[in-house]
Amino acid sequence: MRLCFLVEEHYRHDGMPNEVIGQLTAWGHRVDVVRPGGSLLRMTEAVDAGAHDAWVLKTVSGGPGLTLLEAAAAAGSTTVNDARSIRGVRDKALAAAIGCGRGLPLPPTYAIARPELLREIPAVEYPLVVKPADGSSGRAVHLVSSPGELEVLLPALAGEGMLIAQPYVPNSGTDIKVYAVGGELFATERCSPLHPDPAVRERRVPLSAEVAAIAAQVGAVYGLDLYGVDVLLGPDGPVVVDVNDFPSFRQVPDAAARVARAVLDLARSGGAGPAAAPVVLPYPLPLSIPAQATAQVPAQVPAIAGEAV
Repeated sequence: MRLCFLVEEHYRHDGMPNEVIGQLTAWGHRVDVVRPGGSLLRMTEAVDAGAHDAWVLKTVSGGPGLTLLEAAAAAGSTTVNDARSIRGVRDKALAAAIGCGRGLPLPPTYAIARPELLREIPAVEYPLVVKPADGSSGRAVHLVSSPGELEVLLPALAGEGMLIAQPYVPNSGTDIKVYAVGGELFATERCSPLHPDPAVRERRVPLSAEVAAIAAQVGAVYGLDLYGVDVLLGPDGPVVVDVNDFPSFRQVPDAAARVARAVLDLARSGGAGPAAAPVVLPYPLPLSIPAQATAQVPAQVPAIAGEAV
């Protein structure tokens, strides 16, 4: 197969997606890499419909890669993930509206075009989490404890564009990150960007049936095939605080091979429509499958790292 990966400068040296590109190349597939943030793009000729079996996007939110992916989709090419689905989660204000409307457990969300409008949020909503609507990788996420603290922060928010604000969800200081790849879910625990602690290392953790069901629902709601979900275990249950298309897949076993195989499968199938509900990987103990799932949990992880394609 011939694939085109759109990779921003931010990820030029990252293992994800470079290891996936290397795996696909080792399997005999042709992979063209385009760096939309560092290249002059002649848009009238950038997308040649039919030249690639699929286009794959690994970029920062707000980067120019999504525009090129959408151009490929408009020309009839298969994209991973679906370009419309990516737009729906990269804009966090839009993602909140979509998710709440479809029953996902999300905190109440305010969208603010100018930082000074944050003053209109009632004091009862504090503490607040404020972040850019197009933010990624924990950039410019602020925990604001009071209206007085907000006043001090306003100048720093002036250049961030659209913002969102959400009431803080009390938690242990760690996030649960669930990765969905190839029809399976993998859970890790990591330090929250709001409570940085260098001693806390990201590690694999068991995935509860409740969180698994929410993560599967996220894929269906947003129409994503490869994605990550950040979940906080709040006092009233799990809360979704972020959704990422094509995340790092850290701590996922044989991540490069799993993601590469998923990309090939989506390229062959056309990647049309929302993903089927993922299967819950039984780590370290078997778990019951959420009602949305359509397949049985495998008895063990397939050894796909050296599998031929």
